[in-house]
Amino acid sequence: MSAVEFNQMLLNNTDFLKPFAFTLTRDNETAKDLLQETMFRALANREKYNVGTNIKAWLYTIMRNIFINNYRRRAKQNTIFDSTPNEFFLNYQQATVSNTAETSMKMKEIQTAIHQLPEIFKSPFMLYFEGFKYQEIAYILQEPLGTIKSRIHFARKLLKEQISRY
Repeated sequence: MSAVEFNQMLLNNTDFLKPFAFTLTRDNETAKDLLQETMFRALANREKYNVGTNIKAWLYTIMRNIFINNYRRRAKQNTIFDSTPNEFFLNYQQATVSNTAETSMKMKEIQTAIHQLPEIFKSPFMLYFEGFKYQEIAYILQEPLGTIKSRIHFARKLLKEQISRY
C-alpha cells in the first residue's frame, strides 16, 4: 500500500475517531489533542498496519492505548507546584501527624463501651475483634453460626448507639 493510499484511509476514518476521543476525555480540547496524537502515531507506525485488516479497529486501539498511557502518567504525577522563592515540587499526598492523646482518649471510650456490653454479645464480639472468623467463633463458643452472626451484629449496633460521635 502506498503512502498516499494509507493517508487517504486515515483521513476517511478521522470522523469516526472524533466522538470516541471525546467519549474518553470528556473535554473538547483534550479530545482534539488525543486525535492528533493518534494520527501522528498511526503515520509513524504505518509499516505495522496489516493491509486488509480493519483500520478503524487499529486506530481505535492506538487511541485507547494513548489515552490509558496518558491517564497513568497523570496519576503518577500527583505533585503540585510551589511558587515560593525556593521553587520545588511538593508531594500532593503528604502524611499528617496524628494526635495521639486524642486517639488514646477515643480508644479508652471505645474499650469502656465494649466492656459495658452484655456478656452474651461481648464474648463473640471480642473474638471477632481479635480476628477470628465467624466459623471459628461458633466452634469456640459452641453456638450455631447464625446465632454468632446475630450477636456480633447486635453488639455493633449497641456500640454504634453508645459511641455516636465517631
